[in-house]
Amino acid sequence: MATTVLTQKPMPSVNDLRESIVRHLDYTLGADADTAQDKAWWTATCMALNELVFERLRSTHKTHAKQDTRAVNYLSLEFLMGRLLVNNLHNLGVFETAEQALAELGHSISDICEEEPDMALGNGGLGRLAACYLDSLATLDFPAIGYGIHYEHGLFRQEFHDGAQIERPDEWREYGSPWEICRPESVQEVPLFGEVTIEHDELGRPVKTWCPGQIIRGVPWDIPVVGYGGNTVNVLRLWESRASQHFDWHAFNAGAYNDAQAEQTEAETVSKVLYPNDETEAGKQLRLIQQYFFSACSIKDIVRRYKRAHGNDWSEFSNQVVIQLNDTHPTVAILEMLRLLVDEEDMAWDQAWQICQDVFAYTNHTLLPEALETWPVYLFERVIPRHLDMLYLINDWFLNEVVETKWPGNDEIKAKLSIIEEGDYRKVRMGNLCVITAFKVNGVAQIHSELVKSDLFPEFHALWPNKLTNVTNGVTPRRWLKACNPRLAKLLNDEVGEGWPVDLELLRQLAPKADDSNFQRQFLDIKHQNKLALCEVVKELCDVEISPAAIFDIQIKRLHEYKRQHLNLLHILTLYKRLLDNPELDMHPRVFIFGAKAAPGYKLAKDIIYAINKVAERVNNDERISNKLKVVFLPNYRVSLAEKMIPAADVSEQISTAGKEASGTGNMKLALNGAVTIGTLDGANIEIAEEVGEDNIFIFGLTVDEVKAKLAEGYNPWDYYNQDSELKAVLDWLEGDYFTPGHPGALASIRHSLLDHGDPYLCLADFRGYCDAQQRIDEAFRDRAAWAKMAILNTALVGKFNSDRSIQDYVDNIWKLEPPVSADSEAQRKAG
Repeated sequence: MATTVLTQKPMPSVNDLRESIVRHLDYTLGADADTAQDKAWWTATCMALNELVFERLRSTHKTHAKQDTRAVNYLSLEFLMGRLLVNNLHNLGVFETAEQALAELGHSISDICEEEPDMALGNGGLGRLAACYLDSLATLDFPAIGYGIHYEHGLFRQEFHDGAQIERPDEWREYGSPWEICRPESVQEVPLFGEVTIEHDELGRPVKTWCPGQIIRGVPWDIPVVGYGGNTVNVLRLWESRASQHFDWHAFNAGAYNDAQAEQTEAETVSKVLYPNDETEAGKQLRLIQQYFFSACSIKDIVRRYKRAHGNDWSEFSNQVVIQLNDTHPTVAILEMLRLLVDEEDMAWDQAWQICQDVFAYTNHTLLPEALETWPVYLFERVIPRHLDMLYLINDWFLNEVVETKWPGNDEIKAKLSIIEEGDYRKVRMGNLCVITAFKVNGVAQIHSELVKSDLFPEFHALWPNKLTNVTNGVTPRRWLKACNPRLAKLLNDEVGEGWPVDLELLRQLAPKADDSNFQRQFLDIKHQNKLALCEVVKELCDVEISPAAIFDIQIKRLHEYKRQHLNLLHILTLYKRLLDNPELDMHPRVFIFGAKAAPGYKLAKDIIYAINKVAERVNNDERISNKLKVVFLPNYRVSLAEKMIPAADVSEQISTAGKEASGTGNMKLALNGAVTIGTLDGANIEIAEEVGEDNIFIFGLTVDEVKAKLAEGYNPWDYYNQDSELKAVLDWLEGDYFTPGHPGALASIRHSLLDHGDPYLCLADFRGYCDAQQRIDEAFRDRAAWAKMAILNTALVGKFNSDRSIQDYVDNIWKLEPPVSADSEAQRKAG
């Protein structure tokens, strides 16, 4: 890694940090050390740490400005940052210093850190991946800035009422956050609605002008992102929406008190929540406004920063700027860039369009048709009418100059590739716009990227054979091992040295130790301690007693049919029925642990949560099965909860339908922490199996090709229902009221989805293979030495899935970045 040019202050001593914490407690917060609560001590500790963070942030900014470096601008609707104190302490190398400083002040660092709320800026893997990538970009010293939305409430805080999911506002920053800095000097104005008028210039040429009907302001909040080692601190810039004129004095003085703040309320709604429910027309419009708002603010900010260094000379823009679109949510940034260059910078359309093609790159995260966004044309026409003009120009260029050249006269291909989808009403295909514009399009696992070429965008691949590529996802080992699993991290330090957090391949040195009985004992003892800690969490959150001696079988991810939490449930029901039929069944005790949120409007997903909770309620209180089976659904799954669950997992559930999961990153985190995967040949599971070996993973189910063949031949789930008596019994069980006394059929929607509605993700086809693989797990876990070997090899052999490697792949193959020249390198260059 390179180092920043400017000399930075040394890290503080215990005494220095202790004094800084007390000083902030006294003078910044106005609190008294004798009466201050843990929340105040947490805030003071964060502020003391910020003295280091902000000094390095300024140093990084000065270095990048001095060297005028090419930078990546990472646009994502989600950044699932979690808690920052522990992560920043580790990345700055002062965790032990802070631990001792707080201890001398009479406080436990673990108690203080528990006061921090998770930043509610994301939902699932998409947002957590973005957070890992920001960590790696800073760690590798690459110039980067993340752009997103400063959500007031984020997704939602999940509660369970009688087993059903209830959504509550997530007040993550109700009293502010010590990590964020408001930057009013960089406020942007975003136009909306209105109309496009046509005027004529002095040569009589028509000129289109957008006359917006509303202006909202984007207020930037910066969150420093600290790289490991503390050399580089980049920024995550989040946009908060506010009204341009938010208070109507005339209305207020006339007695219309609510109307006086109507504009402010409407504007602030844009950054209120992540993914507003789009089942209503108003919800659809809000989501489009939200995507345009953050894209427009970000593009304007990128241009502002470029012009600050280069003025109106656009010749270097494509050399200095690369913009990565994380999924299709920021796609409208393409149109905003084009509009800004043409309308506000008076650039010729051809030149502006070439710049867009040179600077935008796109990451595809899904093969699911419903996840490739489309928007009604009439919404574009209403909300951002000028952008619709730009979109038509792009589509005309593409169809008539690109497609027509490749497939002359082929209207069928033109209709398929067009950015505009014809039908009952016209739609904008955001995925097509991304692929047409971007200079590179990447999938996120090898199989996913191949399916993008062969199944999702085959014609685009034929047009541009070098455009579609792969960058397999990764996770940062700083957070997902060093910070969240300190016991294992210490063992790794002792065995391979302290360099593994930036060179995960060093863990391969553990492989020869996988057969060593002493090392196995140490490894399993750490797992046991982590399981004990999770037992306390389960007791606190769910009031359920679980044993650390049981197999901890964990499935944590967004609740969606294709991720097949309901397949897991069918197996749980199968085990439960076997135990009821034979209480003496030779079965190793098993605890199934879930964590997931369902989108508020996704009824079946919420029904699956309800079903798991109702089954858990019955199973956990059934004395007949002698605690051999327990089921736990931990509420409000989030990063900080994952950090407690992942180190304790014995089994990692990665059971999506083959060909549906783009990659997954939970599979990587769990394997890195010594969990053994049960999974299909889907997403990154395939690459994990290649790395750890087929003897150290439990693979089951249909392959991608077998899924395609099964669907092509006419898949009938009833065939599996009628041929498998166990499957039939557990599905029929859901029709009655055994798990919902007095409410028969309360869980029947799951049965209906699997039988009457066609089982779209082939749960029943994979059911028997899944149960057989679970039986192999039961047998393997009893051989403690063999299981320890598998677990150790999973930790040792997944170095490929480091987000540092992912970022280096982006840098080498897509972004073409260079870290700033270090002071030592510059001195050597001048001397030589």
